[in-house]
Amino acid sequence: MNQSPFFNRHPLYLRPDPSRVIVRAFRPAIEPRDYNPVDTTRANHIVDRVLALDETEAQAVLASVLDNFNDPQRNLLEIFEQRAAEMELVFAGHAAFSATQRSLVGAYFLHEYSFEAAALFNPSIVPHPDQSGVEPGSLRFILSLRAVGEGHISSLTFRRGTISGEGEISIEPPVRLACLPHISRRIGDSVDLAFAADTNISQRVIFPITEAQSNGIEDARFVAFRDRGRTTYFATYTAYSGRAIRSELIETRDFQSFRLMPLKGAAAVNKGMALFPRKIGGRFAMIARYDNESLHLIYSDDLLEWGLGTPILRPEYPWEFVQIGNCGSPIELDEGWLLFTHGVGPIRRYSIGAVLLDKEDPSRVIGRARVPLVQPERSEREGYVPNVVYSCGAMKFGDRIVLPYAISDTFSTIATVKVDKLVGILMQSPG
Repeated sequence: MNQSPFFNRHPLYLRPDPSRVIVRAFRPAIEPRDYNPVDTTRANHIVDRVLALDETEAQAVLASVLDNFNDPQRNLLEIFEQRAAEMELVFAGHAAFSATQRSLVGAYFLHEYSFEAAALFNPSIVPHPDQSGVEPGSLRFILSLRAVGEGHISSLTFRRGTISGEGEISIEPPVRLACLPHISRRIGDSVDLAFAADTNISQRVIFPITEAQSNGIEDARFVAFRDRGRTTYFATYTAYSGRAIRSELIETRDFQSFRLMPLKGAAAVNKGMALFPRKIGGRFAMIARYDNESLHLIYSDDLLEWGLGTPILRPEYPWEFVQIGNCGSPIELDEGWLLFTHGVGPIRRYSIGAVLLDKEDPSRVIGRARVPLVQPERSEREGYVPNVVYSCGAMKFGDRIVLPYAISDTFSTIATVKVDKLVGILMQSPG
């Protein structure tokens, strides 16, 4: 069912798939790196049992494990070896062991985690950095999505798709076994990550790493940022520790290597920050909501430090009386900056609207939707969080706006609208 008289919703449904897993470290009690030959632990007992197997038995057990993952794209033996390498000390007390036994030790200290078992939602969209092989007039794109698994832990996952010049959209199916990145550098809460070059982008999952992120990397708002002829992809997201939230930043050029950094300043202690796709007046600019109900325009000289700014949008219509926020980074049009918003109304019903900001002075609203452009429908209102539609970022392609959005914090879809139609709607109610 189309959820908007303004947008054309495409018949695409990105639903959570419990069969999609990552393989993570399993710690039965004390980590094997705490190996103590006098005071043994459960971990030591497991290692002793594995290394006591003869080669035939060990090979049979390992073959059974690998047979359970029959996708040719899987690199389980490498994952087992990485885990074994993290536990190097457990082998010190054993005079001899085989490569098979070593792989098995790695396997016994890993477990599968279904990272999108509960929800796949709050998408954002940007052009793919690699457009080679794309049909003329079409565009390859990347969707980022928030995945939620056991324990309400949120991680960041991706999909790759294509939109044709006629507006037809296709999204490539993901593989079942996803992978985690290698941590190449870590200084405090700043972390550099890299995925293997031969991994499919849908396999790449950024799972919480630091204490500040331990319960979730939430609602990444990706934007293709242009500066001096160079494109860098940034995303603001919410780091949730289970007790506190703060805004952090992802930086990447290729969606293979990433840098994650905490943001600083008074505006960064809340969530929902969205970066403009270029500097304004020589400074970085952001839309933020640090007072929990209104949108503000803030500036920074260094991208990481964000103080308070100018209020530009407050709740005005009944569907947004509780609070308003952004639905991703502003999009530059000839007519101004298009900013999708979300409004919260009665019974915390989330709807999507939009405003048009002056291109030279984004603190000035020149057009605004009086009614929601996308809102929950009765037939789809149930889910992980009922009665919600939400997006973390749209993009312009030709004469269309492509808006991915989530329904009831459970699954995601995509809608499109012609730019001139949308601008006309917004200008019916000048700011």
